[in-house]
Amino acid sequence: MSPLEYCKKKAAQSGSSFTFSFFFLPKKQCEAMTALYAFCREVDDVVDECTDYNVAQTKLNWWKSEIINLYTNKPQHPVTKALQPYVAEFNLAQEHFLEIIDGMEMDLKFNRYEDFKQLQLYCYRVASVVGLLSASIFGFKNRKTLKYAHDLGMAFQLTNIIRDVGEDARRGRIYLPLDELKKAKVTEEDVLQSRESAAVKELMEYQIERAETYYDKAMRELPSEDIKQQQPGLMMAAVYRTLLREIKSDGAEKVLNTRTSLGGLHKFWLIFSVWLKPYR
Repeated sequence: MSPLEYCKKKAAQSGSSFTFSFFFLPKKQCEAMTALYAFCREVDDVVDECTDYNVAQTKLNWWKSEIINLYTNKPQHPVTKALQPYVAEFNLAQEHFLEIIDGMEMDLKFNRYEDFKQLQLYCYRVASVVGLLSASIFGFKNRKTLKYAHDLGMAFQLTNIIRDVGEDARRGRIYLPLDELKKAKVTEEDVLQSRESAAVKELMEYQIERAETYYDKAMRELPSEDIKQQQPGLMMAAVYRTLLREIKSDGAEKVLNTRTSLGGLHKFWLIFSVWLKPYR
């Protein structure tokens, strides 16, 4: 199995709608994005699958050393071997890969976030940095596109957090800022025990409003000359923003007990609709 085939298999196993948008990319960008996505899956799986903290930390430390290997032309893993041809071509920054691993370490060390400032750092590391790497792969002329990529990554991660509140709670995790729970008069136990209430609904609608703000900000920041190249991100924005609105429509408090999702055909239609849009 070639390094690229390994990455394709890893990406396919995730079942993520993110990979839908890769099919609309030129060959080199598609391969680079597949390798980047596989890297993200590899380090995320360390946290999800390792129950022993020391084992997980050891594996993440190995990945840090493997990123150094990648940037000194000595990659050992199929994912870094697949990434190697594209590091220089797309100007992919070493520190961004290390930041992603730092984000995974936060998942090892924390299962609560005291305030949005702390959560914001986590979101930056696990999502905004991925957005910056993706924007480099897609290509851009105007550096303001990086602001767009940063904020779109924030919007995506906040949407994930909102969607997965109940699922995370069943694993003992609460990503919602604790000071915002306190302000809404929602206790940690309310979340952990999946107690739907008017207070939880208000809390979750506030989280949705914040995510919507990041989507709006990102769309305003994207320079017109880079819209076409950044189309894959816009495809995923259509999917994730629709999901966010479905959550609100279904009853925001229900995220404690149900996981809202869009059907495959619905997601494909949203992606295809963005592809069909004319560019000005």
